Amino acid sequence: MRIATWNVNGLRARLEFVLRWLAEREPDVVGLQELKVADEQFPQEALRRAGYQVATHGQAGWNGVAIASREPIEIVTRGLPGQEALGSRLVTARTAGLTFTSLYCPNGKSVEHPDFPAKLTWLDALARHLAEHGTEAPAIVGGDFNLCPAALDSWSEAALCGELFHTTAERERFAALERLGFRDLFRAAHPDLRAFSWWDYRGGAFHQGRGLRIDLVLGTPDVVRRLRSAAIDREYRKKQDGRIPSDHAPVIVELE
Repeated sequence: MRIATWNVNGLRARLEFVLRWLAEREPDVVGLQELKVADEQFPQEALRRAGYQVATHGQAGWNGVAIASREPIEIVTRGLPGQEALGSRLVTARTAGLTFTSLYCPNGKSVEHPDFPAKLTWLDALARHLAEHGTEAPAIVGGDFNLCPAALDSWSEAALCGELFHTTAERERFAALERLGFRDLFRAAHPDLRAFSWWDYRGGAFHQGRGLRIDLVLGTPDVVRRLRSAAIDREYRKKQDGRIPSDHAPVIVELE
């Protein structure tokens, strides 16, 4: 079974890119983030022709999350309770024998910006929500967490320690999710591998290896026991037939 997560950075701008990836990689379930499209404008028919049913929580121009599955899909939750002011950032559905959540954590902008404490509040709300509703086994939480869980997940922890994505406060919130029983599946498969899922478009960051691992797939213990492999699909951070990629690469996890 192949599951994935991908921040597509604008679905309408990237639709042909996404459809090509779906055809080549054939995931069974994939969480999508940063759709930047309202539900009524989501390209349901294009995904249906590609073999996928979709659960969406969209937003025009900003944010937006979805889950695409080869199997029937039943929406459980649209939106993180109490955090609606920060936009459409969470959708949970039952599909393919999983409770699957796709999320897009607020960025925070900088540690000095008013959006940063709002980000921490959102992560606190996420932990409470998952504690109450999100651990129904087997459960997967995938998405753009906008934080590096550890120093190994940054191209330069020495230079960036204490900056956005690298703060103790963000990492403490991630640790709270781990205490709920969720495990980072990429790190479970690769305990010591430095690898990244996001690279800035500017300054040749991708080619210079200046990235961050902020796109994560978490699983409950019964999912971890089924884990076969996990990989970051760097090929789809590159141009495809001249098409501009997202600044994020897909993360793909194989389960028994």
